[in-house]
Amino acid sequence: MSIEKRDPIIRTAPQPRDVNNNGDIFGGWVLSQMDIAGGVIAARRAQGRVVTVAVEAMTFLQPIKVGDIVSIYGEILKVGRSSLHIKLTTIVSRKLDPTEIKVTEGTYIFVAIDENGSPRELPSE
Repeated sequence: MSIEKRDPIIRTAPQPRDVNNNGDIFGGWVLSQMDIAGGVIAARRAQGRVVTVAVEAMTFLQPIKVGDIVSIYGEILKVGRSSLHIKLTTIVSRKLDPTEIKVTEGTYIFVAIDENGSPRELPSE
């Protein structure tokens, strides 16, 4: 399903406290929002606890500004024995313009864990 036809995993608006020295939203804030969104998808598929083990193929295409509406979409790319590769795409709408702009995308890798924090096998779908 295309991004335009789905609901975002997270929709939020960055605040002035989230800016870097250039006045744009700090990249770490964006990464953390994407990690939260990916964790939601991964935990649902894993039917339990997951941890982020890697971020790969991260691309920053455009800056995010204070007042932008940030929407994060995700899809499962690959399911392993205990791991999930989740592609996350961040789209913004500028404060006074409803046009959607892709600003960031990347792949996050999560591992399902048990109550002791050890990797566990993912349940079948």
